[in-house]
Amino acid sequence: MSPSTSASSSRNLNRSPLEQLDISEAASSPMASSTASSIKAATSQTDTEAALETQVRKADHLRICLDEDVQSHRITNGFERYRFSHCCLPELNRDEIDISTRFLGKHIATPLLISSMTGGTEQARLINQRLAKTAQRFGLAMGVGSQRVAVENPDLTHTFSVRKYAPDALLFANLGAVQLNYDYGITQCQKAVDALEADALILHLNPLQEAVQTEGDVNFKGLFAKIEQLVNVLPVPIVAKEVGNGISGVMAQRLIDVGVAAIDVAGAGGTSWARVESERAKDAKQRRLGNTFADWGLPTATCIAEVRATSETLPLIASGGMRNGLDAAKALALGADMVGLALPFLQAASQSEAALAALSEALIAEIVTVLFCTGSSSLNALQQDGILRRTY
Repeated sequence: MSPSTSASSSRNLNRSPLEQLDISEAASSPMASSTASSIKAATSQTDTEAALETQVRKADHLRICLDEDVQSHRITNGFERYRFSHCCLPELNRDEIDISTRFLGKHIATPLLISSMTGGTEQARLINQRLAKTAQRFGLAMGVGSQRVAVENPDLTHTFSVRKYAPDALLFANLGAVQLNYDYGITQCQKAVDALEADALILHLNPLQEAVQTEGDVNFKGLFAKIEQLVNVLPVPIVAKEVGNGISGVMAQRLIDVGVAAIDVAGAGGTSWARVESERAKDAKQRRLGNTFADWGLPTATCIAEVRATSETLPLIASGGMRNGLDAAKALALGADMVGLALPFLQAASQSEAALAALSEALIAEIVTVLFCTGSSSLNALQQDGILRRTY
């Protein structure tokens, strides 16, 4: 975070996150009005600088994820420890297998989520449009990247607004939970939801990424209470999501207690955002931090098991290192309701809609093949005892 942005944020940390007041309301005299106008002009300049900084960061993230090796090297998603029991005579017609499900009250044809990735640049706009068209065509759910950049600069809202391309899809808006400590509240969250015409809002939890990021926002104090406040006033469900380091059973229970409607565990084993931030670090210390913590976190499979042991009914998304339909099926068998993938969709979207279609068809075929070869006629049947075995 730049010094100017930090100063602006620190002045407002004591304000209620749900009460965003326009500074001009304090202008009750010509002198006060003049002073307020000057302050607003300075604030506007600071906001513009912050928005530009955020936009540059978004472009960096997109470039690095596509061009550099930012995957976890010493930790896996944990699914290699599990194998399905093969059914040599499934007594099924493969073409009749149903993989549709419901999530947060909405029907989706395929239990796959295009995980939150990007927005804020023209390249990101094209990618989001391609992803949205794919979500509509194949019955996928979709999330967008953090919309903070569009809140700071409304001119960038169009890089996220994809509802017209996916009128029937389950769409997730997205903001960082930590921003509730940096001037954000119901106004900003509602703007993010409205811009996307979203069915739910993801609040992403990323303490490690912020700690490694040179300009990171690292005041995570008091966020449970602020999330609970937001849950009580925002008219759409709130989903708590990590960004690649996992949500444990203990933390899941605390999030459930404050009212989140669903959890995306986003465990370790895929893209390492510590490594991403290391690639764009502005000094040696931050670069070292990113490399040191590049493989930090809980494997996705471990998170699913812990969260499902905490709650049997909580709507649960499994993401983090998902690269094919076999891993997705393992996550579903462990208790996830939906599976999120990011990098595979990002790579395909950077090529063409045809590449996205080919990927979607392959993922669906892989999931259906698992159900067929385990004698499971539906996703619920896949979760029966004995279908998935831990080998070590």
